Amino acid sequence: MRFISLASLFLLLSGFTFTGDRPAYRLFSAGGQLADYDQMMQELVQADVVLFGEQHNDAIAHWLELQVAKDLLKLKKPGQLVLGMEMFERDVQPLVAQYAAGTLVDTAFERQARPWPNYATDYRPLMLLARENHVPIVGTNAPRPFAKVVAQRSLTALDKIPATDRALLAPLPLKVDYDLPGYKNMAAMFGGDSKAHGGGAQNIIQAQALKDATMAHFIQASRQPGQTMLHLNGSYHSDNHDGIVAFLRQYAPKLRVKTISVVTQEQLQTLDKELANVADFVVVVPADAGKTY
Repeated sequence: MRFISLASLFLLLSGFTFTGDRPAYRLFSAGGQLADYDQMMQELVQADVVLFGEQHNDAIAHWLELQVAKDLLKLKKPGQLVLGMEMFERDVQPLVAQYAAGTLVDTAFERQARPWPNYATDYRPLMLLARENHVPIVGTNAPRPFAKVVAQRSLTALDKIPATDRALLAPLPLKVDYDLPGYKNMAAMFGGDSKAHGGGAQNIIQAQALKDATMAHFIQASRQPGQTMLHLNGSYHSDNHDGIVAFLRQYAPKLRVKTISVVTQEQLQTLDKELANVADFVVVVPADAGKTY
């Protein structure tokens, strides 16, 4: 005679059943097929640039970034990996380089380099990994004061800035494609067409484009042939293969670029249809997963 536990009997009587394991994330290809992590790594290691589009407060995304960096280190030859980061602006690059070289202590770096508030939990582990393995670290973002003045006054506000300031940005003047999906979405958020919306949406899109272009410019300029740059950025900067990717096509059209996007869903079994082709690989994280802030 077969016996069942009281707990099992309760579940049967209540009509409740479990549905298998509880993965922390699921990985999908651009087309929505389940993807294998090792397969993804074999594609990433062949790329010149990997844009890891994160949600800045997603603990699982930050853990996965660290795993991808560790595995690229194993798969690449010494000297063939570079770490790029939206989180540091171009004017603090000398400090970033000193930290990577081990000539600037943590306390001084954190005091002077304007790290993000979640630096200690979310980015410092990657920085330490890079420093311990002699991986160059590149801050790629436009300094905030320039993005702010563009958002207020448009790109024309940069026309007469000195050469020392221009060196911190993408080549000027900047050509903005307002038809890129990300920029069109931004225009919709502000209630109208980006080109016809006067100062508001158009200026904000131009500020976003300045960041995208500056990151693309320094990604392209900071890697050597044979190197893979693993670049961390908010997913909006690389989703739908626009933003940074669009400017990389302008600056270096032959670069092999792979994108990753982290998204949240209530269920992890299938990729929501509207997320198809958002990136080459889509990391789906449970909607109730932990956040770092």
